[in-house]
Amino acid sequence: MDLQFSKEDEAFREEVRTWLEDNLLGEFAQLKGRGGPGDEDELIAERRAWEKRLGEAGWACVAWPKEHGGKSATLNQEVIFNEEYARSKAPGRLGHIGTELLGPTLIHFGNEEQKKRFLPGIVDASELWCQGYSEPNAGSDLANVQTQAVLDGDEWVINGQKIWTSHAHVAQWCFVLCRTDTDAPKHKGISYILVPMNQEGVEYRPIRQMTGNSEFSEVFFTDARTPKENVVGGINAGWKVAMGTLAFERGASTLGQQLAFNSEMDIILEAAKETGASKDPLIRQKLAALKVELNIMRLNSLRTLSHSETNELGREAMINKLYWSNLHRKMGEVAMEILGQESLVRPETEGYDLHKLQRLFLFSRADTIYAGSNQIQRNIIGERALGLPREPKVSTKT
Repeated sequence: MDLQFSKEDEAFREEVRTWLEDNLLGEFAQLKGRGGPGDEDELIAERRAWEKRLGEAGWACVAWPKEHGGKSATLNQEVIFNEEYARSKAPGRLGHIGTELLGPTLIHFGNEEQKKRFLPGIVDASELWCQGYSEPNAGSDLANVQTQAVLDGDEWVINGQKIWTSHAHVAQWCFVLCRTDTDAPKHKGISYILVPMNQEGVEYRPIRQMTGNSEFSEVFFTDARTPKENVVGGINAGWKVAMGTLAFERGASTLGQQLAFNSEMDIILEAAKETGASKDPLIRQKLAALKVELNIMRLNSLRTLSHSETNELGREAMINKLYWSNLHRKMGEVAMEILGQESLVRPETEGYDLHKLQRLFLFSRADTIYAGSNQIQRNIIGERALGLPREPKVSTKT
């Protein structure tokens, strides 16, 4: 297992680090450490301007081919970019759903007209995206989506409801999983359709979270319309495209997460010193265990890269989501132990402002659910990494 980066990779790291140091200044200095989990619906205009700055320099979508506005970065370089981005405390990516999910999906599954129409708007942040997957009865069982799209002349007419839709309140477009053949088996009657959000037939209702933020929304489509050519991958072929998007979501963009967690660990350690909890031998033991687990997270990321001779992620990558979601929850729990009774009291500030560690604890409760629940992750590991028999399915079709 080779855990070393090449000289070319280290030169790339220096280029990224220098650019971030030179640009996280002035109007963007206020964004350091902002826009992360539990803080994602803050400083929207400022973070959009930052996305535009990234796009102008080619850093918005480093792994995309250069002809589409990226840098054609290798998988190693993509991880290096994410590591340096987190190390510099640059803000949470407002355009993440476009740059990391839809963009790679269009490059892989879209036609040339779709790439030409939609990719430039993702790079320059003029068009933000949201993801229309989950429904009240279709979360982990994604193939159960009930939102319908019916072709009417040159347009699709869409009716249904989506939920847990991140950034729906700022997005101009949504990629929506729709049922386009109600008679087909549920995995085969789905299409992946691009739908404009700014129209009369689309309504979003923000969901207030425990942290006081509302980055998620319910989205209702009532006779919403979109041109018929906005189907990605073909009519009734959306399941394969949807799984492709999820693979991109679970890929390299999560590998730089370890440094973001390290930044939160620094806050926990500082709090332990301030409260005197660092003198408690049991707390010290828990803090040491967290640091060890963070290092294991990094080493597994490097192992994943070491085994990859192409830009495809191997089986080792399949444990990432399960591992980091459990680790992050433990970090939140130890943080609350360190704050002690203070963890139960909201700071005396206006509005609903919380201590950073309270926000960490509350938001991390959802880590094991979103982006594929732990149960789904265990199925993926069992079936795709270990080669175990597939989970028995119960057909609802008569």
